[in-house]
Amino acid sequence: MPVRYIRVDPTVNLFAPAVRAFGTIAIVGRVTAPTSTVEAPTKKSAAAAAAVAPKPVAFTSPDKAQETFPGDLGDALTLVFEQTPGPTLVYGVPVDATTPDWKGALAVVAALNVQLVVIANTPVDGTSTTPDGPIGLLSAHVTSVSNTGADGMERMGVAMLPQGGNDPTVILPNERMVYVAHNSAQDAAVAVAGTIAGYEPWVSLLLKPVNIVSPPFGPTDIDKLNGPPEVSGSGPTGAGVNWLTTPALIPGNGVYMGEGYAGDPGSPKKYIDVCRFVDHLSFLLKAQLIGSIGNVRISRSGLRALVAQMEAVLSPFVDAGVLNSFELVVPVLTLLDKDPATLTPDEANRIHTAEVQRLVQVLAAVEYAGAVHRISIDLKFD
Repeated sequence: MPVRYIRVDPTVNLFAPAVRAFGTIAIVGRVTAPTSTVEAPTKKSAAAAAAVAPKPVAFTSPDKAQETFPGDLGDALTLVFEQTPGPTLVYGVPVDATTPDWKGALAVVAALNVQLVVIANTPVDGTSTTPDGPIGLLSAHVTSVSNTGADGMERMGVAMLPQGGNDPTVILPNERMVYVAHNSAQDAAVAVAGTIAGYEPWVSLLLKPVNIVSPPFGPTDIDKLNGPPEVSGSGPTGAGVNWLTTPALIPGNGVYMGEGYAGDPGSPKKYIDVCRFVDHLSFLLKAQLIGSIGNVRISRSGLRALVAQMEAVLSPFVDAGVLNSFELVVPVLTLLDKDPATLTPDEANRIHTAEVQRLVQVLAAVEYAGAVHRISIDLKFD
């Protein structure tokens, strides 16, 4: 029998980071009658008879939507699954048709693991955008849950202007809202939410198809919706409102997203895909690093292992062209790499503070490769 000079007994203990969904939707909408999944009314009082419990129901197809939730909610659930590509999971959250409890329904949605939230058949107007109005509550909801909710609960809201509306000043500016202008008798907000849900977070929503009937706006309307006129070579300006269009250059007669703006033109996250990708990347980094908490030491080897884990998340996005580049800087690691004899008292104290507080700061800079939204051609004939 041969002599084994080196023996290796491998033990496999692979770590699989959590994966975040990117296209799960919650739709809050009115129902016209109690059903098997909605609390039946009692006879104690007229108020109790009108009450509908905002109990969420998960749908993976529209088959039972109308039967379960007749009214705006059933119509919305049917329409959202008509988008291609579209969502795979949608929660329907009912409210009473006459006395809708929007605040209670959104409180229920806050506990759902969703990335998009819509109020069915509710246009943006002077009533709906008040602090207690459905769109006002939706805007506050997506901001509050995204900023203070649990990891992975970040989300965006989708709302529509009234049919034919072309005034972008009616919106509540919020980078976590998506506003759409349309000429449709259908629920454009629900249709656009279904479209967004079908694409990965880093995909631009510009010129993505929306399965809805909506005659295109005229040039004057689009100029108003798009904000101040574009200056040659400066790129789009935007007013935080998207519109539905039917470009003559695309064969067929389909309806497409005319832009991919997020709902706050003054925000650095000007586009829907930027906001969604930041949420997605933040979750992936936290999911990758959670295994390091309580295990990795504040040492040269430990912090280099930490950097390697972050590189494992970011490098595939560079390979896929989503990111142009990234840079990771760990200030404490920079100090640990220095000769201890050359450390100043302040530098030695910073290392000591990190070890005592067990807190490590990492500076990550990523360069996002945005999609082309405009092409400027100077055509010269001689």
